[in-house]
Amino acid sequence: MSDPQRPRASLRTAVVWDVLEEALDRRVKATGKESLDVLDTGGGSGNFAVPVARLGHRVTVVDPSPNALFALERRISEAGVADRVSGVQGDIHDLFDVVPRAGFDAVLCHGVLEYVDDPAEGVRNAVAALRPGGALSLLAAGLGGAVLARALAGHFTEALRALTDPSGRWGEGDPVPRRFTAEQITAAVEAAGVEVGAVHGVRVFADLVPGVLVDTEPGAIDALNRLEAAAAELPAFHSVATQLHVLGEKRDRSDEGA
Repeated sequence: MSDPQRPRASLRTAVVWDVLEEALDRRVKATGKESLDVLDTGGGSGNFAVPVARLGHRVTVVDPSPNALFALERRISEAGVADRVSGVQGDIHDLFDVVPRAGFDAVLCHGVLEYVDDPAEGVRNAVAALRPGGALSLLAAGLGGAVLARALAGHFTEALRALTDPSGRWGEGDPVPRRFTAEQITAAVEAAGVEVGAVHGVRVFADLVPGVLVDTEPGAIDALNRLEAAAAELPAFHSVATQLHVLGEKRDRSDEGA
């Protein structure tokens, strides 16, 4: 199933969607279920929830924004998946006030860790919502991509500040509160009890290519998507990606220490 956001916006989501779809398919085969229980934390208006529901899965979207949840209701109705998607107001820190622990076969935590006070707690809660063997899809802002973007724009002082700032911010006007390296994210995920299966660099090139080139050059979008997909799993490109995607499975505690 192709990402319904193609063609232009798929430059930002294609890599994540492709690996997520494969992970969900693996969980279907492993569990023997036709329909998985999926939690989308910070899922907003349903960019991922809608295509996941179109695969036949049940999706619970938790988001702190009433406006986003209102947009979600309209979107799922238009997409014909209102019976498989439910939205609830909440956040990752108070997650279990609105959803059960260990109640999901897959958890999406996309664009959440950048904005919370305690990212490690956010990861732990996302993992605690998973059943043993469940799939975690985590997407967060990458430090290297921001440094590279500021430098290429000629803002060298801001690039240096982002590189040396503990939160990876380039200045007071930076709209992103926190950025991560691949090592930081994988360490947090592993500490929370997840076996990391793959790390992907997302938007390695897409944010650096002039939009006018992509929009006007015949075949440019497809070619750039192929390039992004080819570079995504190569560790050499993780350090310059705008976003980092980690995919893993929750370890079964009964197997630990065996």
